[in-house]
Amino acid sequence: MMGRWNMSLAYGRAGLAAVAVALACLAASSPAQALTAGETVTVTADQARLVRLPAGAQTVVVGNPAIADVNLQRNGVLVVTGKSYGTTNLIAIDAGGNVVAESLIQVEAPAATVVTVMRGTGRESLSCTPNCQPMLTLGDDMSYFSERTEQAKQRNKLATGE
Repeated sequence: MMGRWNMSLAYGRAGLAAVAVALACLAASSPAQALTAGETVTVTADQARLVRLPAGAQTVVVGNPAIADVNLQRNGVLVVTGKSYGTTNLIAIDAGGNVVAESLIQVEAPAATVVTVMRGTGRESLSCTPNCQPMLTLGDDMSYFSERTEQAKQRNKLATGE
């Protein structure tokens, strides 16, 4: 049995390496979306999107960092990460303090792979990719959400040896 486990672990690592290479190739081949004034940048909660800022942008401000997080990279590339559902604004400023771009960021729920189960008025979310597993989604029933959060914390403690 131990040999079979080691073999599947080896295939698992090889599979992860293949996925990492594929994602790196995809990232290299898909350029960042160029930010234009007044445009809405849409991102899914818990995911990131690349946006190219106008030339000269030095500082980026997000109206509500609880909705979206941004991280300015080299060459004017901005990583926008959806944190919570809603809409906030994004302002890019050059070295002279001039606004070079202002847009909206809209964070949406993942819809394609999520199954919602209603139990009375309580909502539970499952990620079905392809097998359904519980997931933490804003708006789920508080006890369901809290139980899954506690399970995730306990699992992370076991994994890190804390």
